[in-house]
Amino acid sequence: MFTSILNLEQGLTILDGVVCCMSALGLGLIIAWFYRRLGYCSHSFTVTLALLPALVQFVIMMVNGNLGTGIAVVGAFSLVRFRSLPGSSKEILFIFFSMAIGLAIGMGYVSFAAFMTIVISMSAWLLFTLLQPNNLQLYKELKIVIPEDLDYTEVFDDILQSYCKRAELVRVKTIQLGAMLEMTYHVELKEVKQEKHMVDDIRCRNGNLNVIVAKRQAMQNEL
Repeated sequence: MFTSILNLEQGLTILDGVVCCMSALGLGLIIAWFYRRLGYCSHSFTVTLALLPALVQFVIMMVNGNLGTGIAVVGAFSLVRFRSLPGSSKEILFIFFSMAIGLAIGMGYVSFAAFMTIVISMSAWLLFTLLQPNNLQLYKELKIVIPEDLDYTEVFDDILQSYCKRAELVRVKTIQLGAMLEMTYHVELKEVKQEKHMVDDIRCRNGNLNVIVAKRQAMQNEL
């Protein structure tokens, strides 16, 4: 049975505070370490994941077990980051993971928090590793600049069919005061080594204007 180490009726002791704080910091470091194992992340976000459980634990303990008040306060704090920068689904998952661990420790369930940290961290690592799409280098974002008087609807269809398994026109944007159009495609290449030949054929078709082939950012940043 998982039981709380806190007795709120008698008040908090120094030992209670030390045990909860050290547990929150330790489990936060474990969460941050597992997140870094899943790929590149910024130093600031890693530090945030490591310290967030301790912050949540502190808030929960200060509201004397009033769970509703604690969740409202911590929830407001946790969403500040995503009002300034777009967050991926993985980042949101780990933010709420850290919050949940801090919440459990703040209520005194240290052993349960440790158990769930290991279970969820291992599950996330296995799922993100096993379910990762194969051949990510085949998925590209293709941007092509053409004159504004060129009919863009089918002008590159034959080229894209030759080099891509699938291609989707996701955006058309006017640039240079309307003198040019910038077309954005999401494509899946048939072979990576054919990318240069595809770019050369497109340049011949668009009058040697800009052609950009980049990594599909949407695959990383969208929910």
